[in-house]
Amino acid sequence: MARLYINQIGENDKVDEIYRIGEKQLRPNKNGNLYLQFNLSDRTGVLNARLWTVTVEQAEQFNNGDYVRVEGTSQRFQGTIQLIVRRMVKVEESAVEVNDFARNGNVDIALKRARLRELLKTVTNSSLHNLADCFLIDDEFMDKFCSAPAGVKLHHAYNGGLLEHTTQMMETAVQIAILYPQLNRDLLLMGAFLHDIGKTAELSFNNDLYYTDAGQLLGHSMIGIEILSNKIAEAEKLSGEQFNPQIAMLLKHLLISHHGEYENQSAKLPMTLEAQTLHFIDSIDSKIAEFQRYITEDPNQGSAWTNYIPAIERKLYKEPIKQ
Repeated sequence: MARLYINQIGENDKVDEIYRIGEKQLRPNKNGNLYLQFNLSDRTGVLNARLWTVTVEQAEQFNNGDYVRVEGTSQRFQGTIQLIVRRMVKVEESAVEVNDFARNGNVDIALKRARLRELLKTVTNSSLHNLADCFLIDDEFMDKFCSAPAGVKLHHAYNGGLLEHTTQMMETAVQIAILYPQLNRDLLLMGAFLHDIGKTAELSFNNDLYYTDAGQLLGHSMIGIEILSNKIAEAEKLSGEQFNPQIAMLLKHLLISHHGEYENQSAKLPMTLEAQTLHFIDSIDSKIAEFQRYITEDPNQGSAWTNYIPAIERKLYKEPIKQ
């Protein structure tokens, strides 16, 4: 029998399949009865789910990252599909096909990693060049960086997603710096590389994909500042030279301002040409990836439009241009 993937589930479908559970939360309803809210995922996407009327003991049988067989019915809720689960049992990993759950996003990690290295090697400023080398020789950090996702849900939420997102931003930064020579190319390029380095510790991505305690309490920008500060100290030690303090300050500003607006959890508004440009580059790449995911995972395969998407308050037109 063919597997029922997440992206194949439509409205009012009967579901009996194995998925991975994540973001499990035990909540009370308005009457005080407990229910379990969680996500189900496989390699094609993520689906919100509910299991009504559970006890604490029943909820504790399941951990984030477990494989579970669920039986239930899908329904539309606030414009999106969710699954109302009737029965759920834990399944051992030996009984599943792991490739059905690997959200790799078709990233050629070796190729992207090599390109990342090439781009960093084009940096000519001595302080930034030494800093780039300190990252590149740190195999443990680079291995983690290259296998990390860039997000949990919205964009590049798969292994290698952070590498893909970062490399694409660096490629864009190089081209924009050609068009706008008033930008400092090296600073912008390093900002593109560094802006999300904190996600290597903000997110856990071994079994399930979720925010760590540090991720919840500090966020990736603050974690990134700590990583950057440590690497600057390493660069000074290895080179025997003081790292340019102005460049260090500007790099840190890039990290804490790349979200662009206070309402987007930016600690500071962009106050340099490079910071504003970095924010736009980040927004372009993340939004294109997010919109593409909505289009790819939309269950209405025969329609020119996606379902209404509450997160962006619109439908998306997906009909290809006819030649």
